[in-house]
Amino acid sequence: MQTPTELIELQRLIDEGGTHLGARVLCEVDAAATAGGQRLPVIAVTLGNPAPDIPAVGFFGGVHGLERIGSAVVMAHLRSLVMRLRWDESLHRQLDGVRMVFMPVVNPGGIARGTRANPQGVDLMRNAPVEAQDRVPFLLGGQRLSASLPWYRGPAGAPMQPESAALCRVVEDELLARPFSLAVDCHSGFGLRDRLWFPYAHTRAPMAHLAEMDALHGIFQQSHPNNRYVFEPQSRQYLAHGDLWDHLYQRASALPQRLLLPLTLEMGSWLWVKKNPRQLFSRHGIFNPLIAHRQQRVLRQHMALLDFVARAAASWRRWLPTPDARERHGQLALQRWYGAAAPP
Repeated sequence: MQTPTELIELQRLIDEGGTHLGARVLCEVDAAATAGGQRLPVIAVTLGNPAPDIPAVGFFGGVHGLERIGSAVVMAHLRSLVMRLRWDESLHRQLDGVRMVFMPVVNPGGIARGTRANPQGVDLMRNAPVEAQDRVPFLLGGQRLSASLPWYRGPAGAPMQPESAALCRVVEDELLARPFSLAVDCHSGFGLRDRLWFPYAHTRAPMAHLAEMDALHGIFQQSHPNNRYVFEPQSRQYLAHGDLWDHLYQRASALPQRLLLPLTLEMGSWLWVKKNPRQLFSRHGIFNPLIAHRQQRVLRQHMALLDFVARAAASWRRWLPTPDARERHGQLALQRWYGAAAPP
């Protein structure tokens, strides 16, 4: 089995970034379902100010091995930063005020095998110790019946998979160690629209920091008024067990003076299929733009989003609602996303 091209490109970027980048191998995973074969690294890359009082932003991709476009979007942003480090003085000033973390290839075994799950058959986005508080869609919401079926959560009571645990460890070490952090996890495969989902996935109740999420939504709409993203809680679409970002948001909320606002970019891959129906006959075509110019368009489109998220993290004190404004933001958010009042 060949090493995924994403890992080769990531190592090339690490080499080109030189002393500006930090890189560590979080774990190595088997490329096959059985041990003893090729081992693939799960790598985290960091740049920017490591001081603990500095805000942080994390970019994640490749949690689902079939959704290679997610890795491509995160890698394109990292590549742009590495190239700009050579000449862009404004970028160096920005990096003095923010810590950036990249995990473009969270599930290298799934990418190598061309599967949504990791080589053990576990869907990493259903693998956290979080149980949905209401009925979830059959299979889609996470199941423990069999690794041969999609959306398998893993055995009950078992530790998280090495890839899931590695992502959580990076978030805890790099994001939750700081007073404020944002995260974007890039996926594809749901509908005809690009969506920005935020917690929760396991309950229809609003998150505790709904006012802060509304403020983030507000500055995004103001600075990118022509964007086509649907910004909403994931629970408006479906509930699921084991969501990693629900788990990490809850961990952050339990820590004093820590705020994590995680977003999931769910790229609407059905649009690519609609434009090129032949993609239905390819397992990768359901989740990725297979035509070169469409892939380039997707990468260009989402670069502005990732750049915005980094700038929002660095400038968090300028837009986060004051105590007096929190109630207004909270009420606006309840009306926009949940109706006139919070759900029971």
